[in-house]
Amino acid sequence: MQPVANLLNLGAIICESSQFAVNLKQVKFLIILAIDSTEGVFAVQVLFHDQALALVGEPLADGDQLPKFKVFTTHNEKLKTKDLLGKPALISVMPDIDTRVCSIQTRKFNQQADRYPHVQFLAVSNNSIADQAGWCAKEGVKNLTVVSDEELSFGYATNLYLPNNGTLTRAIYVVDAAGKIVYHEIVPDLSHEPNYVAALDALKQFE
Repeated sequence: MQPVANLLNLGAIICESSQFAVNLKQVKFLIILAIDSTEGVFAVQVLFHDQALALVGEPLADGDQLPKFKVFTTHNEKLKTKDLLGKPALISVMPDIDTRVCSIQTRKFNQQADRYPHVQFLAVSNNSIADQAGWCAKEGVKNLTVVSDEELSFGYATNLYLPNNGTLTRAIYVVDAAGKIVYHEIVPDLSHEPNYVAALDALKQFE
């Protein structure tokens, strides 16, 4: 695969087959598709402090079914995919709940959750259960379910894990009661917040 530094130095990603180029200086927060010239594989990457980080695989898209995974609540209770079925859900994914942007993201969805009693709100990171419990107690977050993916079951099942960062990426998924994805956002830069308005607008179809 071409080194990320080479792509950034070139200032463009070039797909010869489509003769299409995107100037990274103009579109700084683009999700990068790095080309593996030997295998023809596209690796989805996001930016963090101007460094490109590759996801472990291709992330889920609209129309896909939520895969099987297990996470743990702050009370160390196991939560599986099947436990989410039967009710729409908004899944807020983040790298580290105990950092500024992740804290803001979780607090904002916590503030909105009680306005959508028919929707489950989950916040997922691979922080430990103890770390998440401590953060929730400190922040007074009670309207959504914060879950730990310390075992990376969710991260690998959804391909939202960033191996070179040791965390999940920042993303939002909205799924219907049957577990089908109806909205998603992979935030192109980890230092940026997700699009709250678009995510909440996606919940209107369940009213």
